[in-house]
Amino acid sequence: MISQDTSAYGLDIKYAASPWRGRELRAKFIDLATALGELGIWVRLHYVYPYPHVDQVIPLMAERKILPYLDIPFQHAAPDVLKRMKRPAAQEKTLERIAAWRAICPDITLRSTFIVGFPGETEADFEYLLQWLEDAALDRVGCFKYEPVRGAVANDLAAAVPDEVKEERWHRFMQAQQKISTRRLKRKVGTRQQVIIDEVGSTVAKGRSMADAPEIDGAVYVASRRPLRVGEIATVKIERADEYDLHGTAVGF
Repeated sequence: MISQDTSAYGLDIKYAASPWRGRELRAKFIDLATALGELGIWVRLHYVYPYPHVDQVIPLMAERKILPYLDIPFQHAAPDVLKRMKRPAAQEKTLERIAAWRAICPDITLRSTFIVGFPGETEADFEYLLQWLEDAALDRVGCFKYEPVRGAVANDLAAAVPDEVKEERWHRFMQAQQKISTRRLKRKVGTRQQVIIDEVGSTVAKGRSMADAPEIDGAVYVASRRPLRVGEIATVKIERADEYDLHGTAVGF
């Protein structure tokens, strides 16, 4: 499930109720997630801004009503940069909330995207971001270099960051996150994961676990004693991990 701001669902219609499956359902984020959790399918939440009410869906993830996965566009961590972005700047509280989410649902997967080189970003701001990234230990992370757009207010907020500095910071960011992602994935070696099969080959199939969104996250490569079918969900013992992907063998045959 994806939108420009999924966690603001219903705000435009003042959370009005509508009939659904014989009952009235409010147009609120928690009610939507609860109702989707009744369908018996994999429901993954994308572009969820970390408003306080988002905490309410974490128990649904722990109960596997919806997938234990949140895509939250944090964008940065340094307070001054966040203020210029007009984003909430209390990232120390965000770290506390991440810890609370993991206490309720230990295997929750957290995905986010960040921007480096935003106008006015100093080296100290960037170092702050790298430390925050280490503390947060997010599972899946993307990063973009800020690009000025004609007429954008951000262009005039502060001095532009030189292109060569943006490039260098992007590489440092990605190297730091790659180490974190590798550590996070290695924790899954030896576990059994449910994997939905997307592609089949002569000896190895390619699929996704609950922690892998299609096209943007990693994959699980599955060896099997019998042919697997596209769309089936196989139980896979994870035997190896690299920077982005898992490798394992289907079990239970």
